[in-house]
Amino acid sequence: MKKFKLIIKKTAIVLFSGMLMVSLVNCSGGKKGAPNEKSTVDSGLDKEAFEENVREIVYPLPTAFEVTEMINKVEASYIIGITNRTENIDKYFTDKDQAINLGVYSADLSYASTYNMKQEIMSYMETLENLVVELGITGAFSIDFIDEVEANIDNKDVLVELITGSFYDTYEYLVKNNKEDLSLLVLAGTWVEAMYISCNISETIYHNPELVKVIMHQKTSLVKLIEMFEEHKEHESIAEVLNALMPIKEVYDSVDETGITEQQLNNIIEQTNALRKKIIL
Repeated sequence: MKKFKLIIKKTAIVLFSGMLMVSLVNCSGGKKGAPNEKSTVDSGLDKEAFEENVREIVYPLPTAFEVTEMINKVEASYIIGITNRTENIDKYFTDKDQAINLGVYSADLSYASTYNMKQEIMSYMETLENLVVELGITGAFSIDFIDEVEANIDNKDVLVELITGSFYDTYEYLVKNNKEDLSLLVLAGTWVEAMYISCNISETIYHNPELVKVIMHQKTSLVKLIEMFEEHKEHESIAEVLNALMPIKEVYDSVDETGITEQQLNNIIEQTNALRKKIIL
């Protein structure tokens, strides 16, 4: 647990420091001498932007929005019914099921927001709020979060910014409050659902090179996720999910430099669908 926090802290500090140095040079026009605080502000250094960059570094995987945005860019239509039904929330009683489906519904919210599906957005917001309360992690969300989402329901850019920020806030809150196991389960749920949507957005994925790229792009984040799970596999729930992720990784690992075959892609889809079915109960 301590090692996990230390790695995150060191990575954020090192990369943040690097970005800060580059920006200070750019803001000063390359002149010698370090600017003081006032001159830094005057030269246009955006403190909020730096804080956001740090949050993106600390959050270890691409957010679900980034994945669903890739799907949107290949001009895939929004599929009603592909996401987890909100009524399923009544099935989730344990911390494990609630945390992992908090991640699932977060990905579904991203998917809906990517396509600006207003009714679905509000439905998933309500579902997420209920799960947050059940898990006792209301401190992860701003009390004005839902109001802000409702107020910006017609402004996709602001909406996406709010929702993506909530991912960072939730993850950071869980880690800071010694709930690394829950943070990993949320990440896993988010990854699996985004992957599931990617794998089922079309019946002819193999013949769409851009969709294949979206799926293959997820290997890197899966490897990172598994590495993090390995560090905490003493938790029974973490070990269970880790074992369930391995069949997908094994298929990815079987892909060589000649490219993925149709059978390998079908295997990834099959393993993803099976895991997702198990997760949402």
